[in-house]
Amino acid sequence: MIIYSSSAREFRHSVDENRIALEIENAFVRKLGKRPSPSEKQAWNHSMRFMETVIRNARIPDDCGILIEYNLPTTSKRIDFIVTGQDEQENDNFIIVELKQWESAEATDKKDVVLAVYGGRQVETTHPSYQAWSYLQFLRDMNEAVYTQDLKGYSCAYLHNYRERSPEPLKEQRYADVVREAPLFFAHDVARLQDYIRRHVGKGKGMSLLYEIENGKIRPSKKLVDHVSSLFEGNQAFILLDEQKLAYETIMSLAGRTDRKRTIIVKGGPGTGKSVVSMNVFAGLIRKRLNVKFVAPNQAFREVMAETLSRNRSGNKMRIRMLFAGSGQFYHLPDNLYDVLIVDEAHRLKGKGAYQYQGENQIEDIVKASRVNVFFIDDYQRIRPDDIGTVAEIRRIAEKCRSEVYELHLAAQFRCSGAEGFLNWIDDVLQIRPTANFSGWDRDAFEFELMDSPHRVFEKLKEKQRQGFKARLLAGYAWEWTPEKEGNRNGEVPDVVIEEHDFRMPWNGHAIRSIWAIHEDGVNQIGCVHTTQGLEFDYVGVIIGYDLKFDPERMAIYADYEEYKDKSGKRGLKYNPSKLAELVKNVYRILISRGMKGCYLYCRDKNLQEYIRQRLQACSFD
Repeated sequence: MIIYSSSAREFRHSVDENRIALEIENAFVRKLGKRPSPSEKQAWNHSMRFMETVIRNARIPDDCGILIEYNLPTTSKRIDFIVTGQDEQENDNFIIVELKQWESAEATDKKDVVLAVYGGRQVETTHPSYQAWSYLQFLRDMNEAVYTQDLKGYSCAYLHNYRERSPEPLKEQRYADVVREAPLFFAHDVARLQDYIRRHVGKGKGMSLLYEIENGKIRPSKKLVDHVSSLFEGNQAFILLDEQKLAYETIMSLAGRTDRKRTIIVKGGPGTGKSVVSMNVFAGLIRKRLNVKFVAPNQAFREVMAETLSRNRSGNKMRIRMLFAGSGQFYHLPDNLYDVLIVDEAHRLKGKGAYQYQGENQIEDIVKASRVNVFFIDDYQRIRPDDIGTVAEIRRIAEKCRSEVYELHLAAQFRCSGAEGFLNWIDDVLQIRPTANFSGWDRDAFEFELMDSPHRVFEKLKEKQRQGFKARLLAGYAWEWTPEKEGNRNGEVPDVVIEEHDFRMPWNGHAIRSIWAIHEDGVNQIGCVHTTQGLEFDYVGVIIGYDLKFDPERMAIYADYEEYKDKSGKRGLKYNPSKLAELVKNVYRILISRGMKGCYLYCRDKNLQEYIRQRLQACSFD
């Protein structure tokens, strides 16, 4: 959707007459049905004057096209400024210009991420060149008019208030690739930017391109399909086994038909292969050239999946990341905008009031925004009060939206080497649900040890790492987490302290938290549920802190409100101990079930340690 469009001539006149911001605001209200924020209006007033000077002094023809605030279809992103026209060879071209009012920025150690000032404080954000490039790549990959009519796109970033420093943080070597793709222009680079625009659209005839870009059908290009397919071929992390293949084909037969609204609910506990199946469904639907997006509420899960998918392969990882989305960006989209939305970890979907979410119900947002929606879910993996994802709630919303509901169940256990019995035993031990495996499991299928110290757990994991296995140490949120601004960028502060064992280790670093599960630094840090949910390792060590305890009088496991440090996880539950216990037990169930081959456990509460020891001693192993 284009908020504002005009010829270059009309744009110059609107700025000259001091009405450009008002015209954009009126178009914004008319097309989006809401008012822009004061900061957006201020930015239009300020930045458009700079762009008018550039356009005028570039001396491009009056019939070049101007797009302002172009809403990228199927996303919540808007492109600041686009100029269209022809070059000397009569190629139809468009230039994306990402506008920033920054006066300074700092580099970070994260790829394509910088520090800039927003709202009076310094925050992490993507590099301006990356933003410009990613918007261009989206159009190349997804806008049918762009890739079938050979519209040539270019991108750049213009920081009109920014005085370049020496050395300049935004031009550090780590950003070289993206700056090469989308050049940076600072305050003193006006002449260079004018030449750049003149070179690509200096022959005009750009008005017809506005219509082509806005009305291009959104579907993946053959190049993108081939790229995604190549990443899956031979990738061991995404090979389907036995019942996974059967589930995949069943889901594809339903999700591949977009003639009517359908909601597919795929239930499965830890180790059933939900993520492997969901990723293959995602790739399969892209091959059908459907407009599909992979949705995951957990950022760490998204990042690790994108990294795993594209690791050691040719092609650009950034293209893959654009096909993934968080769950909070669908609340304002038109109905049936997507052919298919695939939602993994659907139990973590949020309701009204959740952090940074502006809508009412993420399940309803997703069902409305897609013709077909596929939810992979485990009702026992909700860990916060604002997690609303349940099978019952998805069914309710689907019926409200007149969407046909199909329910599938992934029964076979693939994690834990087939040890479904162990997972059932853990559910029984943690008093999550009674199971038939209260007396044990096939111990040859899965290695589990209760250990007397956290040091022993960590030593066991290091032994497994030396043997070539993927192994990580995990813990519940029973210790405070020193903020990054207090010198804890990447695990410098050993927050997890167990005095009685003289044990000290840091939480997973803020700098690598989204990819901690596969980062080399992660082996000497302790992961939490937010950096591991949905992921898996060969072996895990789990430390249960004082947030979960056992009362021998009542023979009951309970949660200690004061010891549980996740403020969002316990909000409103101070006087609801049963709900708090349910969520905290779910946290530990998730952590314990991250291992495919084994788990080593230490409980800080002596009563809980002894209770689990007795349960182990009572087991009769096959």
